[in-house]
Amino acid sequence: MKQNQINIKNRRATFDYEVIETYTAGMVLTGTEIKSIRQGKASLVDTFCYFINDELWVKNMHITEYFYGSYNNHQVRRDRKLLLTKKELDKLRRGTRETGNTLVPLRLFLDNRGFAKLVIALARGKKQYDKRESLKEKDARRDIDRMFKQ
Repeated sequence: MKQNQINIKNRRATFDYEVIETYTAGMVLTGTEIKSIRQGKASLVDTFCYFINDELWVKNMHITEYFYGSYNNHQVRRDRKLLLTKKELDKLRRGTRETGNTLVPLRLFLDNRGFAKLVIALARGKKQYDKRESLKEKDARRDIDRMFKQ
């Protein structure tokens, strides 16, 4: 079976948030949406998750219109339902009730069967000094790697 190469990341999320726990969720998509994702035409910038009536939804996820979609095309930034077990949903709901915690998508990929999956994280927002500290650590790691490669 062909290995899928679709792996769309939200790089900003790991910079702005401290990841506590991750979950892999399925998504309810229309036909033209999955075709656009298979072409790699999606973005997770400014995306977040929220609860409505015991269901988890993702908001602001950008999936470009499918080129051959005609009048059946989807809305680019519509809310999409995420599929998780009831136990996982309850755990996430309890986690988001704590102050400062939120749900952010980290990665969108296609599994072996061709289904679109979204890796979401229960995360806590970083303070400004935490962001500076993570930048310093990243620079230090880069400098150490350069020294050992020479």
